[in-house]
Amino acid sequence: MSCPPKSDDLVFFVNGRKVIERNADPEVTLLNFLRKNLRLTGTKYACGRGGCGACTVMVSKHDPVSAKIRHFSITACLVPICSLYGAAVTTVEGIGSINTRLHPVQERIARSHGTQCGFCTPGMVMSMYTLLRNHLQPSEEQLMEALGGNLCRCTGYRPILASGRTFCVESTDCQKKRTGKCCLDLGGNDSSSLSRESDICTDLFVEEEFQPLDPTQELIFPPELLRMAKNPEKQTLTFHGERVTWISPGTLKDLLELKAKHPEAPLILGNTSLGPAMKSQGRVHPILLSPARISELSMVFKTSDGLTIGAGCSLAQVKDILAEQVSELPEEKTQTYRALLKHLKSLAGQQIRNMASLGGHVISRHCYSDLNPILVVGNATLNVISEEGTRQIPLNDHFLAGLASADLKPEEILESVYIPHSQKWEFVSAFRQAQCQQNALADVSAGMRVILEEATDTIKELSLSYGGVGESTIGAHKSCQQLIGRPWNEPMLEEACRLLLEEVSLPGWAPGGRVEFKRTLVVSFFFKFYLEVLQELKKLVKVSDSHHYPEISDRFLSALEDFPVTGPRGVQRYQSVDSHQSLQDPVGRPIMHLSGLKHATGEAIFCDDIPMVDRELFMVLVTSTKAHAKIISIDLSEALELPGVVDVITAEDIPGTNGAEDDKLLAVDEVLCVGQIICAVVAETDVQAKRAIEKIKITYKDLEPIIFTINDAIKHNSFLCPEKKLEQGNIEEAFEKVDQIVEGEVHVGGQEHFYMETQRVIVIPKAEDKELDIYVSTQDPAHVQKTVSSTLNIPINRITCHVKRVGGGFGGKVGRPAVFGAIAAVGAIKTGRPIRLVLDREDDMLITGGRHPLFGKYKVGFMNNGRIKALDIECFINGGCTLDDSEQVTEFLILKLENAYKIRNLRFRGRACMTNLPSNTAFRGFGFPQGTLITESCITAVAAKCGLLPEEIREKNMYKTIDKTIYKQAFSPETLIRCWNECLDKSSFHSRRIQVEEFNKKNYWKKKGIAIIPMKFSVGFAATSYHQAAALVHIYTDGSVLVTHGGNELGQGIHTKMLQVASRELKLPMSYMHICETSTATVPNTIATAASIGSDVNGKAVQNACQILLKRLEPIIKKNPGGTWEDWKLLLNKESVFQPLDTSGDTRPTWTGRREKETLSHTMSMEQPVLRLKLTA
Repeated sequence: MSCPPKSDDLVFFVNGRKVIERNADPEVTLLNFLRKNLRLTGTKYACGRGGCGACTVMVSKHDPVSAKIRHFSITACLVPICSLYGAAVTTVEGIGSINTRLHPVQERIARSHGTQCGFCTPGMVMSMYTLLRNHLQPSEEQLMEALGGNLCRCTGYRPILASGRTFCVESTDCQKKRTGKCCLDLGGNDSSSLSRESDICTDLFVEEEFQPLDPTQELIFPPELLRMAKNPEKQTLTFHGERVTWISPGTLKDLLELKAKHPEAPLILGNTSLGPAMKSQGRVHPILLSPARISELSMVFKTSDGLTIGAGCSLAQVKDILAEQVSELPEEKTQTYRALLKHLKSLAGQQIRNMASLGGHVISRHCYSDLNPILVVGNATLNVISEEGTRQIPLNDHFLAGLASADLKPEEILESVYIPHSQKWEFVSAFRQAQCQQNALADVSAGMRVILEEATDTIKELSLSYGGVGESTIGAHKSCQQLIGRPWNEPMLEEACRLLLEEVSLPGWAPGGRVEFKRTLVVSFFFKFYLEVLQELKKLVKVSDSHHYPEISDRFLSALEDFPVTGPRGVQRYQSVDSHQSLQDPVGRPIMHLSGLKHATGEAIFCDDIPMVDRELFMVLVTSTKAHAKIISIDLSEALELPGVVDVITAEDIPGTNGAEDDKLLAVDEVLCVGQIICAVVAETDVQAKRAIEKIKITYKDLEPIIFTINDAIKHNSFLCPEKKLEQGNIEEAFEKVDQIVEGEVHVGGQEHFYMETQRVIVIPKAEDKELDIYVSTQDPAHVQKTVSSTLNIPINRITCHVKRVGGGFGGKVGRPAVFGAIAAVGAIKTGRPIRLVLDREDDMLITGGRHPLFGKYKVGFMNNGRIKALDIECFINGGCTLDDSEQVTEFLILKLENAYKIRNLRFRGRACMTNLPSNTAFRGFGFPQGTLITESCITAVAAKCGLLPEEIREKNMYKTIDKTIYKQAFSPETLIRCWNECLDKSSFHSRRIQVEEFNKKNYWKKKGIAIIPMKFSVGFAATSYHQAAALVHIYTDGSVLVTHGGNELGQGIHTKMLQVASRELKLPMSYMHICETSTATVPNTIATAASIGSDVNGKAVQNACQILLKRLEPIIKKNPGGTWEDWKLLLNKESVFQPLDTSGDTRPTWTGRREKETLSHTMSMEQPVLRLKLTA
């Protein structure tokens, strides 16, 4: 075999240290390089598409145009390492550590309680850090913009932003009225009296205690890189990988020669479009050309008639360039620039804008592009260049449709984009509608431009361009032509809307669906444009001439106002601890998360952060591509021949039980959904395993029926379990006696868990006795342990599951981790080597289910005064292809449908539908959110019919006295009523409702709403046997305490709470205590950390363990009752408190409580005495 060509050295810096990579592979991303090569695991893998920000790092480069150092945040999962030549990378580990010095950003996000599971925290830290490197005192708007590309699934962002605001210039909002206190505390609203209650506190941290930000302590840009940038080498750099060659020319001439030589090779800069496309399509480009070192592609030229921006400029740079032009030029010349700026603020996230180039965005021709519609109507021109010379291409619909006559030639590259100035009587606007304002693809985007005859309202030229309504950006040319010469008035508006709906037609199969919604947006955007132009016209003409233009009603003006991007606001109120409470007693105090600082520094270890062990293999799952089919054959031969592939695990390799009869771990003979696991490839590297799965050939025979929706399941009578039904009173008789009856339907869609840390597990076989160590991200390690035991047919006591922390669960890591753990364990036993299984985000979302979609029908009978007399609800949930938790979800849903209302005549029915989709599973709320939406829809319908406010109907029908629920449990509504009244009072609900109504009267298009809804949600599991827990507490001879319990740290801070409990009971500071991990070896037979009871049951176990230990220590304490823990530990070492227990073999006291049953055991060792209390079920 011939040796691959020699690569150039790749030189860059990471955290101030020089990195020389002599065999750089263009397919390796910075994220993989940091985690695997440099073992910097603080940068996390979460989505792999640059969309979540968990892998955010800072890159610093010398800008040859401005001759300054640029610091910008990027998502490491998209950046090929070959693009980093001459760059300095800073990761979360490089700015601070708990072992050396914390950076102020790290300290403040932790102490502000801005971290829960902690998986997103390093990315948040790096986004804020980069912001501060560029702006020492940023504005809140800049803070929101910087964090726009970062997702968090735990906190709701409020505490994260609170930590960031401590760096901002003084806020002008209500929470900072020159006193640093919220207006609620200053009597700024109706709840002032409550806010001043002496036992209520709102301060979660003391800002004055934070260390100051000192910019002189930051890492400098490496002098070596600065010398390289100022005296650049013009030679071409080449990096050869196994499948891809990366070529980075040093001059424009070399680039053009390479493009002529390799016309099919794409140019790559930010990799924000090409990278995800290559990943999803499995396409490999043998040669990639990088123009990053070509300064000509980053040049900006300003002329009297327009602006030329280099194609290599990032979108963030384009934003700055346009902002500068807007500030310098008259408003009439910057119409197009303002429209572009508007969309650049919301396009993707900050990291993507820092990476993506203007040229790449244009050339990608995305149908959902935010900028291309504006550039089209703004008459932008593309300047292209090749060895043959330069030419100009109009940026129009033909180019964006990819027509050969209007496209670049294969040997040409885009050099720059020319955007002309606008002129007087020219108006340009941009519109977009997305599911959220930042970091979301637009459903529909639009660019609109009109030129009117001077000093008139006659249309001289009109251009309308839309994105998101076709396979490419499309223009409404016919409509525009027919409107030329028409006056800008309401008849024109009506005609324009009619023409647009005819021309911009969306077929039912249009990309992204939601056809009617998009059709509405097409005309809505034009209506807004019509109003905007009218407003601008009134500014241009004299007051005396204003009668020429239609008047705009004040009620319509709200259509012109964009919704501002605002951060979450609120005040967290909690009861202050009693003034007599000991200072060392942490219960009731706002204690920082135990791992908060480690989250912020990237030193908190998650499952995939565990270093590779010797001979470790990687596993990748092979899933079904058919929704319902018979497996005819599986051909593994090509996959097994690939280098690095060790084995393929199939159902035949399972020595024990292959899951349940209707829920197989690995499919046998038949598949029931796309994403069902069929087999798994085990290889030396994850890359080799992923390449191998593409070579596995599976032959299917389609089966009928294929059921996807609830309606299909009802039609085919396809259900997972019998109907669940609850009934009380006489429903039929009640309906005959009511004044009115309303019937309706409610549809609730599904939801992805999107825990930041995908499903992952490491299985390490031991050398003897078939023992296994399993490190897994799960809410229920005992379930993983049992599943692996039955799958391998070995005793449970040979298997130990370890859970250090979990990067979010929300119910999605209760059942499914057991499947992945069992499959990985089969691989480990068969190969005799450790197995690491980490799901890509795509596979995680494909294989695992989410929240159950629901279809509900209701019939409600009520009196004219709003009192509900009868309620009949029938629910159907989409359970997917196997039972999973669907039966329990159905039961819980039915049990909780009455919510907080006492209705005498009820009938609730529920069915779980079997469909050919991945099994839906537990999700936070466990059916309650879907069910409550039906009930509250009934309430709203009744209110509308009675002409009453919804809260009046709710209050009228709420439980008022102690009564039995539909499930026969006695319920006292005292707390419910108190909460209801308190919430009404403290929120100033009634006065705010009046304000909302006044606003809505004045604004025809923009509306506000306000609602208050009671919820009666009982925590816990259906089976009371699950309401028990175990704890194991050690007191060592040096006085330190080790606490272990059966709960799992998911971000809810359960370990922190357990130490608070132990600290109070042992009267010992938390600094003496430690929790290592959750392990089935120390605390067996645990229940899942779920159903909102983890802290309750485990806290009780810890409390009782500590109380028994304290009782054992009484002889020591009585000898020095005024002593401290330090004094008692000395006595503890001098006198053995274990001897009496050691001599009494039958001393096994028991304790029985309401929810737990514990037994006391103890162990003794004369050499190293330990008190061990084990509380077990």
